[in-house]
Amino acid sequence: MTGPERKKITRRLLAWYGKNRRDLPWRKTRDPYAIWVSEIMLQQTRVDTAIPYYRRFMKRYPTVHRLARASRDEVLKAWENMGYYSRARHLHEAAGILVRDHGGKLPSTAEGLISLPGVGPYTAGAVLSIAFEKPVPAVDGNVRRVLSRLLALRQSPGEPSIQKKIEKSVQSLIPEDRPGQFNEALMELGATVCLPRQPDCGQCPLAELCLARIRGLQDVIPVVPKRAVLPHRDVTAGIIRKNGRVLVVRRLEQGLLGGLWKFPGGQRENGRSLQQNLRRSVSRELGVEVAVGPRLLSVDHGYSHFRVTLHAFDCRVLKGKPRAKECAGWAWASPEELNRFIFSKADREIARVILESMSEKTARKGYRERRRSTP
Repeated sequence: MTGPERKKITRRLLAWYGKNRRDLPWRKTRDPYAIWVSEIMLQQTRVDTAIPYYRRFMKRYPTVHRLARASRDEVLKAWENMGYYSRARHLHEAAGILVRDHGGKLPSTAEGLISLPGVGPYTAGAVLSIAFEKPVPAVDGNVRRVLSRLLALRQSPGEPSIQKKIEKSVQSLIPEDRPGQFNEALMELGATVCLPRQPDCGQCPLAELCLARIRGLQDVIPVVPKRAVLPHRDVTAGIIRKNGRVLVVRRLEQGLLGGLWKFPGGQRENGRSLQQNLRRSVSRELGVEVAVGPRLLSVDHGYSHFRVTLHAFDCRVLKGKPRAKECAGWAWASPEELNRFIFSKADREIARVILESMSEKTARKGYRERRRSTP
């Protein structure tokens, strides 16, 4: 791109953004803390999904000091069902670091931000440009798609050499006076106009300058490598009841859902039936032997790199008392308490069915007692 072309791109994009940007809650503040929270939430989460979570989270934790004072469980509960819970753990951990080492303020340098848990180059660039008005690029998937088409790049934007080329190009376009708005404008264009499929070139302010559109390549750029079939895992869960309560266990800290609660069980291993796997998993987690009864339900759920089907079975203890062997803890939970535990989306669906069955059982019991007491 020549100098005049770069200036034209920047000018047109900022003018378009001023007229067409979405009314998003995190765009109404320049508070670095609020912007940081929004950027962490928007990792792996769509804007429409993140908005209600962001509003609730900021109402509950309006400052980094409030977030740092909260317990990790409180933060995870506020994050429940948004997924990728390591984001919440890192956010909470980073808040503690900011209060302890930085006076409760986010660093205004890339090095300082990237030193925080959960902050990578993109998030650092977004916070620096939007909150601190520093002319640094913030390159996410939307930006890579826009630049791939603008420059007619025939290689995958995931290749390191292409990533560097895109970042260098964005850096050359960023104006000194409005870097945050420019980065947001690029992301907005990718999110609303320069879509992965069927880009709306008629509404694009850069259409006349886009080499992919000029060459008729907008539907084949960016080059997307063929995705492999996602592996599938069967996971078992035991519903063990006692005196109107249900046994739940806390996951170990490591892993995708580390620290969340679940129903005892685990991933099926090769050669074992679901029932065999469940008996073995419960024994390893809690040191108890169980008899596996009928299946209560199965829940399908997808993650970014694999899919799972969670099979829940009614169980009863044959031998032993629960103790934390391969879990971080365990508890007997009443129906009312189940709503206070932090579950994954699949486990929460199981909890919902359990609550419904317990409510129906209680209602039937009350009905029988009323019948007996009626003259």
